[in-house]
Amino acid sequence: MRQAGSEEETVLDRIVRAVSAHLAEEKKVTPLDILIGRAEGLPKAPSLAGALRERCDAGRCGVIAELKRGSPSRGLIREEFPVEELAVELEAHGAAALSVLTEPDFFLGSPDYLLRAVRRVAIPVLRKDFIVDEYQLYQARIWGASAVLLIAAALSPARFASLHRQAKALGLDVLAETHNEEELAVVLDGGAEIIGVNSRNLKTLEVDLSVAERMMSKIPNKLLRVAESGVKNAADMRRLREAGVDAFLVGEALMREEHPGCALQKMMEEL
Repeated sequence: MRQAGSEEETVLDRIVRAVSAHLAEEKKVTPLDILIGRAEGLPKAPSLAGALRERCDAGRCGVIAELKRGSPSRGLIREEFPVEELAVELEAHGAAALSVLTEPDFFLGSPDYLLRAVRRVAIPVLRKDFIVDEYQLYQARIWGASAVLLIAAALSPARFASLHRQAKALGLDVLAETHNEEELAVVLDGGAEIIGVNSRNLKTLEVDLSVAERMMSKIPNKLLRVAESGVKNAADMRRLREAGVDAFLVGEALMREEHPGCALQKMMEEL
């Protein structure tokens, strides 16, 4: 990452810097060894890979429906945010899994949202955050998450491989996020099994679905391929499915609807 305060500092740099500052304070309150003890013996959470693979085997695309209040690019997306109701509704209308933002400063997320969602649904729940430290993996495990997001652009190759290995050892699946061929090589070398291609450039926040279209053919067929960001409707899903996408992570398009579950069901029926 570039040094904080430099003229070339990106949104991703600022987010990672803020996350690291929060982590430093959290570790003072609850040291890592305490988390390690709390994580021991916890029941295994539902498998994200299993849920997505089940949809693929049935000839259908799975949707990871994202619970997201806001983002740096869009600001506040949803004023009222009844997490339990949203989670239950999305599960009832066909979501294969949920993604819950826990990053508070830029995405208005909260660990409490994740905890509340996990308690109400049987489908897997992904902790959506900027994971840079094993401490966050133990948090996710304790909170009941099935999986975490690891963003190649935010990690060195060695750090990605280490965090991926530690997550799997904890029983967490990993959605490995990429944006280009260089990052794809990093996550493949690091053992990734679920590979996401984010059509939003985290440095400029611009969205271009052709990024996912181009990248899908470069991902081995045996792996799960997930399209992230920019999917607004069934036409976008159809376009990306033809490029080889197995599953979609959809957030804003659902969260802007009064009834996100109905919107999700309509998308899937049209697809």
